Amino acid sequence: MAGLAVALVFVPGAAQASTTSELQRGLDKIHAAGMPGVFAVGQNGTAREPAASGAGDVNTGRPVQPHYRHRVGSITKTFVATVMLQLSAEGRVDLDAPIGRYLPEFAVDGVTVRMLLNHTSGIGNFTDTIESPEDVLRLQYTTVRPEELARLGLSLPRTGEPGASWSYSNTGYILAGLIIEKVTGRPAAFEIYWRVIFRAGLWHTRLPGTDPRIYGPHSAAYIPWPPAGELRDLSVFNMSWAWMAGEMVSTPDDLNRFYRALLGGKLLRPAQLAEMKTTVDMVPGAPEAGAYGLGLMTVPLPCGVSVWGHTGGVFGHTTYSMHGEQGGKQLSLALNMSHYQTGPVDPIADATIDTIFGYFCGQEPGLRSTASALSVPNLDHNGLALAS
Repeated sequence: MAGLAVALVFVPGAAQASTTSELQRGLDKIHAAGMPGVFAVGQNGTAREPAASGAGDVNTGRPVQPHYRHRVGSITKTFVATVMLQLSAEGRVDLDAPIGRYLPEFAVDGVTVRMLLNHTSGIGNFTDTIESPEDVLRLQYTTVRPEELARLGLSLPRTGEPGASWSYSNTGYILAGLIIEKVTGRPAAFEIYWRVIFRAGLWHTRLPGTDPRIYGPHSAAYIPWPPAGELRDLSVFNMSWAWMAGEMVSTPDDLNRFYRALLGGKLLRPAQLAEMKTTVDMVPGAPEAGAYGLGLMTVPLPCGVSVWGHTGGVFGHTTYSMHGEQGGKQLSLALNMSHYQTGPVDPIADATIDTIFGYFCGQEPGLRSTASALSVPNLDHNGLALAS
């Protein structure tokens, strides 16, 4: 689904000292704003701060826990881009080669591998075709092949000329996954396990493929279902519809460990990490709205901190994973409801961004985050309107 574009807005507000309990207070505010359950792990060097608020199951009242597994959606893209850059370092993939060199059946004039990874290909976003509750239910137990997803995306109207501007497209990462498979002769999931997950010690991270279940402790995945808005649990879902654009299950601790290894230079050579961090503005002429590299985005905060990472969203689960330079101060935060808001006011998003801002910057005198945002691409907010 299309990217959730949000902007950081700061207005005068009372100064508030940052304390070790600020993260917990932030999660409590997110829960109070209407999120059934939210959990997070902050990391600052060796200091780990787990926090959680609300319910993992609204029927039983079971509390959510910070170690829960969670569908992390588009954060999968950082893993895919990491593998692609490793293949580039090995001389097996040329980032500036046309995609037709590797996938002649999906060739698009002027589109390179790099453009798939930084969302400047102009190729349509296949998840924009998910438009109704019926579409969601149709996908829940259906296996969709990646070639089908690629053809669907390529059949859509172009969003621009190749390389001209940034436009979020999940189709690009389906094509990237197919390139990995073509070059290596092995499943893209195998390459991610072998090159990234095992190497970084991510023991609670999984690519489920067509298996619809989340194994181990996890929350429900809620959507307010029309017409009455009753919460429906979609935690059992065949994620083949998202594949390399967003099928991953992970935990906040594993995400922090992954980005710490990545940004600390343990997964990529310096030249490839520099390529990953070479960005384009997500909003032309507005770098303050965030920029996107190769499977990695960055947002500058007004306290002088720039955070790197990604977010992701699938049906019922949303995740933010943000990190300082070289994986210094880190925060991975997960919410267990999506598609809950269709109007201009979103108190849950406001509280979420307040929490992220407060964690990295504290509450500086005269500055307070008031709008939802970090221009962060998510799988879950597109034209699909489920909440009334």
